[in-house]
Amino acid sequence: MLIFTIFSWNMEAKNNDKPTENTNDTTTTDTITLGAGCFWCVEAIFDQLKGVEKVISGYAGGTVKNPSYKEVCTGNTGHAEVCQVIYNPNIIATEELLEVFWQTHDPTTLNKQGGDVGTQYRSAIFYHNDAQKRIAEAYKQQLDSSDIFSNPIVTEITAFTNFYPAEDYHQDYFELNGEQPYCSAIIKPKVEKFKKKFKDKLKP
Repeated sequence: MLIFTIFSWNMEAKNNDKPTENTNDTTTTDTITLGAGCFWCVEAIFDQLKGVEKVISGYAGGTVKNPSYKEVCTGNTGHAEVCQVIYNPNIIATEELLEVFWQTHDPTTLNKQGGDVGTQYRSAIFYHNDAQKRIAEAYKQQLDSSDIFSNPIVTEITAFTNFYPAEDYHQDYFELNGEQPYCSAIIKPKVEKFKKKFKDKLKP
């Protein structure tokens, strides 16, 4: 429960940070790119949050242009499996998205989430503006200081540089393939745990 106390601390600062995100900006959406292991899991979770308008599975952070899933799986492209999360900051704040991010994967395991191993599964936040950078770095520092996790957080926090949407069959994967073995054994339990913990943040 301590993580919620830390998040409350961040929310107190939201009134200062959030206007910074929207100053001189009339858009109603913002974008953040998150890597937390297999993008099927990440998409299945973030797509259910109120204020999230779209989630796109894809690849980011590498040097190879327009990589294929097969290429990314070699670990040689530099890309991570990520989800591009498009959200309305007037409905869900960046801090809230990151609270879900920190709590739905293990940010202390380097290049590994569960049985998925490789640099493409690294924990990563690719920020799209200075406000997101400040929030992410401050949140990570608070979590590390709190000793909530038994090991140091290894999440990469870097500026967004590129994003390549994954192949069509990866989009809405859990929704369309819920009975597939990986979905039923790995993703479904994770989603159910998330829904219980964040029921107040779910779409109707």
